[in-house]
Amino acid sequence: MFDFRPVGYVMGLLVTVLGFSMLVPMALDYVLGNGNAHAFFASALFSTLTGGLTALACRSSVTGTMNMRQAFLLTFLIWVILPLFGCLPLMLGGPEASFTDAYFEAVSGITTTGSTVFVGLDDFPAGINLWRGMLNWMGGIGIAFLAMIFLPHLRVGGMQFFRAQGFDTLGKTLPRAVDIARGLLAVYVGLTIVCALTYLWLGMSGLDAVVNAMASIATGGFSPADASFGKYVGPSEYAGAFFMILGSLPYIRFMQLATGSAAPLLQDVQIRAYLLWIFVAVAAVSVYRLMTGDDPAEEVVRSSLFNLVSIFSGTGFFSDDVSSWGPFAVVVAACVGMIGGCTSSSSGALSVFRVQVAFAAIRARIRLLHSPHRLEPVRYDGRTVADDIVGPIILHLTSYIFLIGLLSLMLTFHGIDIESAFFAIWTSIGNIGFGFGPMVVRTGTFVDFPESAKWVLIFTMIMGRLGLLAVLILLLPQFWRG
Repeated sequence: MFDFRPVGYVMGLLVTVLGFSMLVPMALDYVLGNGNAHAFFASALFSTLTGGLTALACRSSVTGTMNMRQAFLLTFLIWVILPLFGCLPLMLGGPEASFTDAYFEAVSGITTTGSTVFVGLDDFPAGINLWRGMLNWMGGIGIAFLAMIFLPHLRVGGMQFFRAQGFDTLGKTLPRAVDIARGLLAVYVGLTIVCALTYLWLGMSGLDAVVNAMASIATGGFSPADASFGKYVGPSEYAGAFFMILGSLPYIRFMQLATGSAAPLLQDVQIRAYLLWIFVAVAAVSVYRLMTGDDPAEEVVRSSLFNLVSIFSGTGFFSDDVSSWGPFAVVVAACVGMIGGCTSSSSGALSVFRVQVAFAAIRARIRLLHSPHRLEPVRYDGRTVADDIVGPIILHLTSYIFLIGLLSLMLTFHGIDIESAFFAIWTSIGNIGFGFGPMVVRTGTFVDFPESAKWVLIFTMIMGRLGLLAVLILLLPQFWRG
């Protein structure tokens, strides 16, 4: 019989931590006296009591072990249950959103998608905008790290959780999962602080600097302004692009760099390919815009760099209307959004690693067509990639493309035009946050989508964050009987 207690214990602890974290925006709203502190207080009280009681009820599981099925379920529930509590302040205060809109926003934040259904962000209570940024930041990898700290109490090394997350430790630099979690948290916090100080230095207000820093490093994209980075065009765009790139690189490489080893960061073929593809995309779009428009060259390069990096990394900030750049720019943006950032970062979409392996498999297959009797293994970074790795990667890529088509068609049944439907699924399954299409361009949000369509996007965001198959496997009866 399936034992839910280990999952309930960890989920209870995580909900409790989430509840305590609500005290930070509560304190901000209380100090500012904007009348919104009560929403966070009530939400924090309910979350901590519910989470604490759940953990106590399941505490007997501490003497047991967590198997792979429980780890998969825990991974899924983190992205489903935590937004239920994270959306409470959005319903009780601030925008006083409906449950659908509040849950959409919380899921978008915790999955680091960055899509929003809210307009008038500049007039929101400061605590609400800070909470949205915190959801992004915790969702990036912070919540996963908290779970990793709790898992050793269940007598597991924590590697089950990494495996369920699709989290590649790139060589298992550290021997224990708790050490990995602590090291990566230090990197994550350090990058966020440096980013916030940089934004402050470049002229952002304190709240904007903190929220934008959280969203940049988490590649989340929630901004405290309707205009996003359009409020801070200029040098801030260069800084934003830089930190979004850092947030979409493997954090394990920064840990190695901190210990004095720069070679893994410099020699990582995934990182080199990612930076090269960014350069090619930005250069191609910049040249196209210079040939078809009359904007100043520096402005074209700067806005192309910022917005394409935002899409590539899956952040979702914007400083310009990319759809106004022409069809070529939109096609490039769509392609880089599907690729995404590096494995073992907070980015979503396919990931550079998977795309590289897929390209290597295609090359190997083409060579076999020319020389059928030739041994042609798939190679990545000079090493042979086993078939049991190539197969799931190809399955993931084909499932990803198939689901974009299927779910886009499903959205059209809700009265949404095909362009808006396609890009809504594209941005949700890739956790990108960038919107295109007639139903999005008016406000830059998904506020005009019907409620039923928003629930399709909620499911798509969760599935995209977990890597498709980690969600679908829970639907198989064999999984629960195994």
